[in-house]
Amino acid sequence: MTLGDPGGIGPEVALRALAAWRGRPAVSVLLLGRAAFFSALARRLRLDLSFRDVATPVPAPVRRARELACYFEGVFPAGRIRLGRSVAAQTRAAVRSIALGVRLAMSGRVDAIVTPPINKAGLGRAGFRMDGHTEYLAELSGSRRFGMMLVGGPLRVVLVTRHVALSKVPGLLTRERVRDAVLLADRELRHSFGIVRPRLVVCGLNPHAGEAGRFGREEIRTIAPGVRAAARRIKGTVVGPLSPDVLFHDAYAGRYDAEICMYHDQGLIPLKMISRGAGVNVTLGLPFVRTSPDHGTAYDIAPRLRADPGSMLEALETAVTLVRNRRRRAGSRRRS
Repeated sequence: MTLGDPGGIGPEVALRALAAWRGRPAVSVLLLGRAAFFSALARRLRLDLSFRDVATPVPAPVRRARELACYFEGVFPAGRIRLGRSVAAQTRAAVRSIALGVRLAMSGRVDAIVTPPINKAGLGRAGFRMDGHTEYLAELSGSRRFGMMLVGGPLRVVLVTRHVALSKVPGLLTRERVRDAVLLADRELRHSFGIVRPRLVVCGLNPHAGEAGRFGREEIRTIAPGVRAAARRIKGTVVGPLSPDVLFHDAYAGRYDAEICMYHDQGLIPLKMISRGAGVNVTLGLPFVRTSPDHGTAYDIAPRLRADPGSMLEALETAVTLVRNRRRRAGSRRRS
């Protein structure tokens, strides 16, 4: 588990989730930060957890049931952490922990990375030029085709465009991006979710999916050709583009295994309404499992130390599930 922005709610929800996680005794957890930082935070939260720094970055059996191993390289912010704001030294430590986590995952020392949130504006102020976690993880791991899946309730939303202005979405949509989003979703559902023949549905961009060009031609020129290109290469089935106001009703009823959305809010609004604060972000296309809670640093509530750990707990449990499914699939392929 990476550090997350120490000024936000990430470390808080991480510790709250670990304290409440009943599955933790069966999993080795390595916190990428200093034991002194986590110990001080646990005392403020009144959590029965203890921490120890380890010399080697390998998750090891703990000495006591409520103890967690910690590892970090480089300079860690000294003194009391400032909550509710972006601080350059804290942001740099958060970014170092991400790079460290990727290095451990790429070397096979850890099976999954769970990432508490970082603040995009704070990254810029600290001198980092990155769009966010997803893009940075892909860059560090050398992943050329990658994507974002949000999981909540019966929905698995995959985004074709991510954190961009709505006015730029039509210009960013290409047949290749639609095709790749479908292919990434199909692969992840088979490899990590254990779904043999995924059922995928693709959203249109315009009202009523353009209504045969009446409200826009993106569906005709870009989205439908991308869907057809993907359909020739996937193991499952894919339909669309369909109108989102109809397809999400069917998706909620269990008709589809994933929903391919053209832009951020198209998928995130229904998912967050349904998941009720327990959504999980899964990065597609990486050579390791990565999950995170589906919320930000929440500087406004961080000083209160009353954040809800529900999404982080789901992120932990999802990471373990995806790792086990990948191992099961790899084992069955070796036997065959």
